Amino acid sequence: MLVLKFGGTSVGSIENMTNVKNIIKDGERKVVVLSAMSGTTNALVEISKCIENIEVEDALKRIDTLHQAYLATIGELLEDDTLKNEVETYVETIFDVLTDSVNKLHTKLLHNTIVAQGELLSTFIFSRFLIQEGINAVLLPALDFMRVDRNNEPDNFYIKQNLNRLIGTVPKADVYITQGFISLDADGEVANLDRGGSDYTATIIGAVLKAKEVQIWTDIDGFHNNDPRYVNNTKAISNLSFDEAAELAYFGAKILHPQTVMPVRAFDIPVRLKNTMSPESYGTLITNEIHGEGIKAIAAKDNITAIKIKSARMLLAHGFLKKVFEIFEKYETAIDMVTTSEIAVSLTIDDNTHLESIVDELEKFARVEIDDFMSIVCLVGNTIIYHPDTPHLFQVLQDVNVRMIAYGGSNNNISLLVNTSDKLETLQKLHRYVFETRSVLI
Repeated sequence: MLVLKFGGTSVGSIENMTNVKNIIKDGERKVVVLSAMSGTTNALVEISKCIENIEVEDALKRIDTLHQAYLATIGELLEDDTLKNEVETYVETIFDVLTDSVNKLHTKLLHNTIVAQGELLSTFIFSRFLIQEGINAVLLPALDFMRVDRNNEPDNFYIKQNLNRLIGTVPKADVYITQGFISLDADGEVANLDRGGSDYTATIIGAVLKAKEVQIWTDIDGFHNNDPRYVNNTKAISNLSFDEAAELAYFGAKILHPQTVMPVRAFDIPVRLKNTMSPESYGTLITNEIHGEGIKAIAAKDNITAIKIKSARMLLAHGFLKKVFEIFEKYETAIDMVTTSEIAVSLTIDDNTHLESIVDELEKFARVEIDDFMSIVCLVGNTIIYHPDTPHLFQVLQDVNVRMIAYGGSNNNISLLVNTSDKLETLQKLHRYVFETRSVLI
């Protein structure tokens, strides 16, 4: 059994849906995980915001616009009248749910229900398209087996029991279609795995079914050695270890959700990244195997806030760092980088939701300085901190104002904090040195 995940772009047009159909009709049994069609989740989030702000007319207008777009897609995609009528009826029920939501009090549960409609739409439409094209496909509703616990972690026992039960009760198929991203919570209400969570859904399913391989299909041919949006002449990386892939995903490589590799690595199930528009390309294969040493890739993470905490009286006192970290834990705010000196602790966060409250508590025993509009530039590769040429990186960046450096916390990662205005220059200088001038580092 294979598990294949296709993102919103892959099912965002008739042409792309046809490409996906051609990719999966190889006769091998598989589960296909789909995101919402591109643009749909953003539209649903805006609808939810309108409802929250009691902007009834705007919400209804946005719902109608989205509805008409789906009817146009169905009219072009489906030629079989029976299937077309079935899909149009289903789509009507989805948009009735959205319309009914306009008159309800906005809550987080209602927001989750609204956003979940995108995956429900894409999977129902695509499953009927496959049937029209002669492919034996069956729809597996993710809300019948996907659940998270009270810590928002996958409830693996529940998922395993219910997914295997569901596959055993539906007609046997070559292709099982299900929704990414959406799930139930511990109380049985609609929840989700956060944005980008369809990748996570795929590897959770892959781990439960002990899949031969999990494939993540997007619009780029695997992990690149730098961000192609900012740097020219980047290249796809053929092989990465799970550790390397996890570091890249967390520190800004958009192709993969940061949590994706966690469910499958313990079972040594490979994850392959492929390009829907170029299925013949090798892509990137992620396994437990290590291929080479030195820097393999560079990524950047924006919207970082740096916090400097100064306390000459308490810094070296027992329990000072514990007290600092307990404040961040209290407000469920993750820390990316940490450095210390004799008189200060500097750290970074990427979520400012509770920043004001955090600063208020820190200022009870320390002076606090905030720097925003920062970016983390991350260099990733096996044992890069031991590579003899790695120290020369800092000579390359002598004209860049590097605010913090995390070096040695991981054998596979060096992180640099720079002003976001310096990010482009930093990425390009590092790329020239690592992948063009000093290829020995690769």
